[in-house]
Amino acid sequence: MLRRGPVGMVTRLLLASLLAAMATAARAQEAPKFQVDPFWPKPLPNKWIFGQIGGMAVDRHDHIWVLQRPRTLTDDERGAALNPPVSKCCFPAPPVLEFDPEGNLVQAWGGPGAGYDWPRNEHGIFVDAEDHVWIGGNDKDHDHQVLEFTRDGRFLLQIGRADKTEGSNSHDYLGRPALAIVDPASNELFVADGYKNKRIVVFDAATGRYKRHWGAYGKTPDDTELAAYDPSAPRDPQFRNPVHCVRISHDGLVYVCDRTNDRLQVFHKDGSFVTEFVLDPSTRGAGSVWDIALSEDPQQRYLYVADGTNNEIRILLRSTGEQLGSFGRPGRYAGEFHWVHAMAIDSNGNLYTGDVDTGKRVQKFRRLRD
Repeated sequence: MLRRGPVGMVTRLLLASLLAAMATAARAQEAPKFQVDPFWPKPLPNKWIFGQIGGMAVDRHDHIWVLQRPRTLTDDERGAALNPPVSKCCFPAPPVLEFDPEGNLVQAWGGPGAGYDWPRNEHGIFVDAEDHVWIGGNDKDHDHQVLEFTRDGRFLLQIGRADKTEGSNSHDYLGRPALAIVDPASNELFVADGYKNKRIVVFDAATGRYKRHWGAYGKTPDDTELAAYDPSAPRDPQFRNPVHCVRISHDGLVYVCDRTNDRLQVFHKDGSFVTEFVLDPSTRGAGSVWDIALSEDPQQRYLYVADGTNNEIRILLRSTGEQLGSFGRPGRYAGEFHWVHAMAIDSNGNLYTGDVDTGKRVQKFRRLRD
């Protein structure tokens, strides 16, 4: 007598296993691949040196903008700038630096000036469709403002005021803003506000007039102090500090870094909640979601997420949040990170990253094509 049942079951199980393996392999092949360019950028002139990297941006010309923190250099790093000098090198570079795609320095500017409050701890940079440069700051005692400049450093607008803050439901003042970006479709300024406040706030980019704001899940933000993050606890109904980034996709979705809650939340532009992706929820400390870049293709199929605690870049499928791959690890060699803090992408899909703490460097990762 032929006994087909068990053999058929085994066959079906093997087929299911094979199909699952093929699906996994297909997903792995879908993940974009990157290779570090150890020679980017080219050496800085004037014996300049980077401090911590507060922000990275790419403009419509594929020029790369770096916002760095001169005050974070140690005395031995800025030895030539001391009085008297203690070494032949180096001097702090200006806070804002523009590079071309090959890594040549185009210009550098920034710092205190008349009519505006330059931040004490530079944080976040964005270049809009008119080549205007927006920066923020997160010094805990001083920085509650966002500044707008022309691409050559002429001051245009300040939103908020240094040394003045009113909490997450203020219409007039900010609270240590991490990043400000302009939506070209509406000419609205979206601010991740940020290190003291716990919200996204929107202004008219031309006038600085307040328009709306929201907290986690689209709710009214609450500044009540939260208990320490616990991965086993229910998800927090509020953002934690810092609300570290905001990015807008071509299809009008707003992506927000809720860094120490290990999640990114997605909204419509009116603040209504869409979904959230939780990434490595066991990560404590400074959290797993530091910055976001959307891929260069018209559909923006991928999300790249910088994780400065685990020091890697995660590659997600934007439609589902599924992780397809990652690259990087903690370290100080080319392609490694120490507190990878900021990220930007050019029109060819190349990624640019910047490290804070003692990392103090920028790197370029070339998108590899089949």
